[in-house]
Amino acid sequence: MKQSKIDFLRLKAKEIRQEIIIMITRAASGHVGGSMSAVEILVSLYHHIMKHDSQNPNWSERDRFIMGKGHATPVYYAVLADCGYIPKEDLLGFRRPGSYLQGHPKQYTEKGIEVSTGTLGLSLSTTCGMALSAKLKGEKQNYFCLCGDGEIQEGQIWEAAMFANKYKLNNIIAFVDRNYMQSDGYAEDIMPLDPLEPKWEAFGWEVFSIDGHDFEQIINTVEKAKLSEKPVMIIARTIKGKGVSFMENDNTWHGSPPNLETAMRALGELV
Repeated sequence: MKQSKIDFLRLKAKEIRQEIIIMITRAASGHVGGSMSAVEILVSLYHHIMKHDSQNPNWSERDRFIMGKGHATPVYYAVLADCGYIPKEDLLGFRRPGSYLQGHPKQYTEKGIEVSTGTLGLSLSTTCGMALSAKLKGEKQNYFCLCGDGEIQEGQIWEAAMFANKYKLNNIIAFVDRNYMQSDGYAEDIMPLDPLEPKWEAFGWEVFSIDGHDFEQIINTVEKAKLSEKPVMIIARTIKGKGVSFMENDNTWHGSPPNLETAMRALGELV
């Protein structure tokens, strides 16, 4: 990949992180840490990998993205706005009464939101249903799903994993945002997941492990995933709160909004 493209994606990631801080601070509500950890994944998908068109949001051949960790809407909305699905001024209404940009995403295909999500554990099942429907109709688009590592402790995730294997849903490319933290603390203390790779392999998926903040790794791995005959799980190892030094790996910022002073500190690091 050309360095100019990498530089462009890095700039976008910085801009998206700024928007996340601004949105959550203005709303005095929202999930900073898990939004920041997923930035490079969503930027890669929407600015390089996926087939989509914000001027034709119902284009039948578009790839679909399903946001499993629905509480991380700030990164989702910021990327959709950056791509032209959402007017940027609408981001200022995040979590406000009457706004369509609430704490969990509500289906609004004209704004690029494919599915209402947020009930953790349901995202991969939803993705499987959509992907199977496409297979039965002979459609060729890919279905991308982003799961949280706390989310995949849910049993329904593993039912979906069996389903995808049974029906050979190689049009699914899923990610786990593996930042090792969830609302109540460290994932490995609450319900251990490691070793995670062989678990997915045992369910019949092709598995890749990557640095979830490395654009080249994300993009190159998705290109490999598109060639697979199996559903694919990409375990993206990330840092919660990535991009702001005092938020990184500090679970205080799972769902606590910054105040104005703290937000200014954070934005100072992101400029």
